[in-house]
Amino acid sequence: MDAIAVLNAGSSSIKFSLFALGGEALDLELRGQVEGIYTAPRFIGRDALGKTLAEERWPEGTKLGHASALDHIIAFVRERLAGRRLAGIGHRVVHGGMEYTQPVRMNAAALDALEKFVPLAPLHQPHNLAPIRLLLERLPELPQVACFDTSFHRSNPEIAQMFALPAALHDEGVRRYGFHGLSYEYVASQLPSLDARAAQGRTVVLHLGNGSSMCALSAGKSVASTMGFTAVDGLPMGTRCGALDPGVVLYLMDRHGMDVRAVEKLIYNQSGLLGVSGISSDMRALLASSEPRAKLAVDLYLYRIGRELGSLAAALEGLDALVFTAGIGENSAVLRERVCRHAAWLGVELDPGANAAGSPRISTAASRVSAWVVATNEELMIARHTAEFVRPTTRRKQ
Repeated sequence: MDAIAVLNAGSSSIKFSLFALGGEALDLELRGQVEGIYTAPRFIGRDALGKTLAEERWPEGTKLGHASALDHIIAFVRERLAGRRLAGIGHRVVHGGMEYTQPVRMNAAALDALEKFVPLAPLHQPHNLAPIRLLLERLPELPQVACFDTSFHRSNPEIAQMFALPAALHDEGVRRYGFHGLSYEYVASQLPSLDARAAQGRTVVLHLGNGSSMCALSAGKSVASTMGFTAVDGLPMGTRCGALDPGVVLYLMDRHGMDVRAVEKLIYNQSGLLGVSGISSDMRALLASSEPRAKLAVDLYLYRIGRELGSLAAALEGLDALVFTAGIGENSAVLRERVCRHAAWLGVELDPGANAAGSPRISTAASRVSAWVVATNEELMIARHTAEFVRPTTRRKQ
């Protein structure tokens, strides 16, 4: 039985998964990560049930780097392949621009094309591409597939992608792209088995985590989202500010003498829940805190969710369902309860017991708008796309 690996490389970590490829089935076998790769590296590998199979730590101050971290992952995976063939590797890549509306088999030309989008996602794209480049050099015959967080939103109507800027800038690529697309795509794939009305109707999915966004689905297709040109737009996040009047940036540069890099650091790393609370970027810590600014950060987060929910419901011209996903959405009954309470005007009636239990359906049977909790699985979505390229029966154009 062949296997497919999935890599999700960030600025300081590389997450990995391994799936057994048997016919149409994809079964998770391994997962893990190397984190803190430039500060205090730690590797951990687990089986599908979460049992730790291997763990290693490096001394504080060790700069392991992406290449060495990848070597460590490859060695771990090869040992557990037990003679089976690694059929391909799928990668999460944040930005595919307008050119890439579906996953693509990677080669040198495709890698060069994706480098063009580094200025559009400077904190993500370079790290997403790093392992692809390394593996093209070391294992050029191994199929690699890039799967994009922007692709799912290319179904948005043109007007939903536009800023009110000169047409030349729009044509150049200054437009709303939307992100977290692999998560939304997975959730959309699960809706038919949960709620046919939601799958065929008007649904808003709330991807609430350290990075947060919301997406309006019409019959399972994205028609609008809260993230825009970059993944810093929309909702406040762990350390990202979310929607910001561009005049604020001009003010900071003029009044405070901040350059582009200083503004970038502020809006990506020092704002959001962390910036407002002054305590933490972790929603769990804020909910547990008695500090007034922790409460303020949570209240602002919820307020912005409510505002964006109204906007997305307007884009859909009505609402049939809400779906909560990602770390906060899946695990915080308190946040779900408050979001649904604030959305009562839309027809959401929460079932407190179901919500406390984290049941798939958390709204009452009589609720005009149903509410659900769906555990996202971006890794499986990437593995599915990769399998389409490596299965012998695949006829996909490349």
